[in-house]
Amino acid sequence: MWDYSEKVMEYYRNPKNSGSIDDATVIGEAGSLSCGDMLKLYLKVDEKGIITDAKFQTFGCGSAVASSSVLTEMIIGKHIDEARKITNEEIVKELGGLPPEKMHCSVMGHEALESAISRYYNEDNNSVDDETVCSCFNITKSFLINEIKQNNLKTLEDVTNYTKAGGACGRCKDKIKGILSEVISGSEKQEVKPLTKTQMIVKINNVIEKFIASELRKDGGDIELVDVEDNKVYVKLKGRCGACNRSNLTLKNFVEASLQKHISKEIEVIQV
Repeated sequence: MWDYSEKVMEYYRNPKNSGSIDDATVIGEAGSLSCGDMLKLYLKVDEKGIITDAKFQTFGCGSAVASSSVLTEMIIGKHIDEARKITNEEIVKELGGLPPEKMHCSVMGHEALESAISRYYNEDNNSVDDETVCSCFNITKSFLINEIKQNNLKTLEDVTNYTKAGGACGRCKDKIKGILSEVISGSEKQEVKPLTKTQMIVKINNVIEKFIASELRKDGGDIELVDVEDNKVYVKLKGRCGACNRSNLTLKNFVEASLQKHISKEIEVIQV
């Protein structure tokens, strides 16, 4: 059972601004409807660039509903440029926190907002050289190539464990196997691109759940991922770990060291 805040439960039970806008100025999307984890964000924007109305349709868990609902309240009345400055961390904070395993729900809201604003300004964020392989988790070919190389992945199961790609509807499994073969044989020519924020959060969450949280829970502690900005990872130690006078050692010698080992030596962990 996830440990949800009262505010998350309230927005889940009584969502605000749920639905669609027939004459929406722009619509942003994130996730995949075929896998049951998708968000559509409808924005009505006036001639001055003010968001006068916002509604959402989401097909996902309670965290997705709550995150989408609170996001619409945060952006209504704001200029579209001001709304663009809203961060994933602010969405989570407005909800009173989310379980680490549900951080992707707030990220999905942030991505749908960015999608809508990019369309509003006619910005082309799609690269013909970087196709989306797993639409369920919005994972691109360059991201998979990077993960396969960095972690010496050899099987489809390895790729799914590290990236979640292929772990939902499964329609992308053949593509993933093809990319694996290309990388292992050395025939792939695609330039590896930096991870998006969503991809980095997914990767960090995987490492936290597999290698960090389970160890902390053995001693009555826990950890929550709050936000990621470039190579800075903001976390909150909970339970006995949060109250321990040696929490800084745990943060640096265990949490930060684990993330540096599995992801990047450039990562810096900061407690909030």
